[in-house]
Amino acid sequence: MQKSKAASLASLPEYQRHAFLDELSDETLAAMPFLWDLWAHPMHQVAPEGEWTTWVILGGRGAGKTRAGAEWIRSRVEGATPDAPGVSRRIALVGETLDQARSVMVEGDSGLLACSPPDRQPRFVATQNKLIWPNGAEGTVMSAQNYEAMRGPQFDAIWADELAKWRYARDAWDMLQFTLRLGDDPRQVVTTTPRDIHVLREVLEDPATVMSHAGTEANAQNLAPGFAERLRVRYAGTWLGRQELDGELIGEREGAMWTRAMIEDGRKAAPGDLTRVVVAVDPPVSTGHNADECGIIVAGLKVEGPVEKWPCWILADRSCQGKSPQAWAERAAAAYEEFGADRLVAEVNQGGDLVENVMRQVAPSISYRAVHARVGKRLRAEPVAALYEQGRVHHAETFPELEDQLCAFEQDGSRRSPDRLDALVWALTDLVVDKRLDRPQVRSI
Repeated sequence: MQKSKAASLASLPEYQRHAFLDELSDETLAAMPFLWDLWAHPMHQVAPEGEWTTWVILGGRGAGKTRAGAEWIRSRVEGATPDAPGVSRRIALVGETLDQARSVMVEGDSGLLACSPPDRQPRFVATQNKLIWPNGAEGTVMSAQNYEAMRGPQFDAIWADELAKWRYARDAWDMLQFTLRLGDDPRQVVTTTPRDIHVLREVLEDPATVMSHAGTEANAQNLAPGFAERLRVRYAGTWLGRQELDGELIGEREGAMWTRAMIEDGRKAAPGDLTRVVVAVDPPVSTGHNADECGIIVAGLKVEGPVEKWPCWILADRSCQGKSPQAWAERAAAAYEEFGADRLVAEVNQGGDLVENVMRQVAPSISYRAVHARVGKRLRAEPVAALYEQGRVHHAETFPELEDQLCAFEQDGSRRSPDRLDALVWALTDLVVDKRLDRPQVRSI
């Protein structure tokens, strides 16, 4: 009777959970937090049965993906006793960056250290980026950005967190697959908020993949009171709400100016001998946590072949939110210096001369050009979108937030301005659309 009650604890109202727990002994209560089968949401936090290689957990913000990933690793590593071996002995823990992997997957509130009972808790050796369990199993903390480091190791289990946000998602995922070669039943779990990138689509379409899915509200009882409701009121019905709250993988839409396929097909590294590089800035009207972003995009052009085929590259997205004018100007100036740009372009419809004054304070000698938006966003964006259709624009890396804005443009009903998109449009307009090409000497970056 108790087991059947406990098995539904995750879905019980809070007062019923408290009533049930009040009946238990102190020893049982001490063990309860670590009995994941009693708390997991069966629809998206429990590993599916059957034969599979990859389990993808798609979920909205706060849906419990991280906890599910950590508990799955526990189920693979732990044996019947603290010293007994489990199914897996060598585990890869791969995050977007090392800092993200450590702060979320290892040390986070739902990470491996917090989820493990005291007698089975692994020891984190920060100098080696390793977790070592009492039974000898080892977890290697890895960064998806440093995918070349995946050439040597081999594993029997992998936890890949936020795959859809990885900067080099294709290269890192492909390299990681070669490491999953130990044991009789090597498996991997992917926990991610969805973004419609090719590699995630391919993983989901693989016959060896199973998928679980949940929105933010599925885990509402474990979130701050009113969190899901506040976001639902603000983003209900928008493209961003469907992706970030409902955990929905949104595909291409008919009539979209930019598509994922268009961006993915043109993705490739930039050459070292670009002819021009510009930094474009779309300043926010205000500052603070709820202010629009400051779009800061770095783009380059290579003069080769006929003018109508000159290729461009998006080199970096240094956009930021909630920064003071001094702070975003410093970010823009730093990008200008880093990439050896020959011009900074800034929209001045809102800020006027203030924008140039702020830039001059942090970089007095910068080559500056003010631009004014005299037509609507769509009219400004159309010739730039045409460059993508012609295959003339390449993304040197994966830029998730920028690419989300491009593919959602005029579709999501969001109240926020697509500032990254605006900055990109200004950059490519300066490089190509306006045909104001200074043809400075070729230089390396």
